[in-house]
Amino acid sequence: MPGEITKKFRLDGKTAIVTGGTGILGKHFCRGLAEFGANVAIVDRDPSSLKDFALELQKTYGVKALGIECDVANESSVQAMVKKAVAEFGAVHILHNNAATKTKDVKNFFAPTEKFRLEDWKEIMSVNVDGMFLVAREVGAQMLRQGIRGSIIQTGSIYGIMAPDLRIYEGSEYMGEQINSPAVYSASKAAVVGLTQYLASLWGAQGIRVNTLVPGGVQSGQNERFLKNYSARIPMGRMAQADEMVGALIYLASDASSYVTGQTLAIDGGLSAW
Repeated sequence: MPGEITKKFRLDGKTAIVTGGTGILGKHFCRGLAEFGANVAIVDRDPSSLKDFALELQKTYGVKALGIECDVANESSVQAMVKKAVAEFGAVHILHNNAATKTKDVKNFFAPTEKFRLEDWKEIMSVNVDGMFLVAREVGAQMLRQGIRGSIIQTGSIYGIMAPDLRIYEGSEYMGEQINSPAVYSASKAAVVGLTQYLASLWGAQGIRVNTLVPGGVQSGQNERFLKNYSARIPMGRMAQADEMVGALIYLASDASSYVTGQTLAIDGGLSAW
């Protein structure tokens, strides 16, 4: 029989909304929540894989799962998404505010700062900051109406709490494209930390906890030059695997972290310690 501490990590009977739920990390997060017993509303702008992924979660973990198409930068779309999740599951206990974006033309995302277009800046901010706020606002309001404890976890980035070492990107490629880490990414992810701290102080007395999950670099198709450069900056000597982010999410989503709010938890192999 599981002990009292073990049971605190379980999410049985709870419902989680995960934005960006079919992304590189999003699928790992959804699987982790389902494995620990949560019903999952998988939210993404691209509807192509939502239904199949929801069926996978149901068959594999025996939970309820629903795919919901949503543009988090669109207010009415976010409001409709939350209503649909509540209609299906009855309540929302966990929000993983995880959606983020690049520009439609990825080459524009990696443009030099001196040539970075304002329209591209606004496009990214509309999802990474405006969308983060809209989803937190609507789900937070739902949690307040429910009158029960809730947990909101917002995905930041290591480059929202420290500047990138741009030397890492010399000769580095991702999926065949020359890459860097643009200013808009750092600015948008730093905003996530500020929003988290504000909401934690605003809603703490009502039993809603808000924390930031901060991934370091995750191995996902970068070339050998990048892997070598990045790993040399990490005390643990390597990039993360995607599933290494999931344990922190389960901790923050569950009652195991019942006295934790307003915090920034970095899963970065020690990068921010240097």
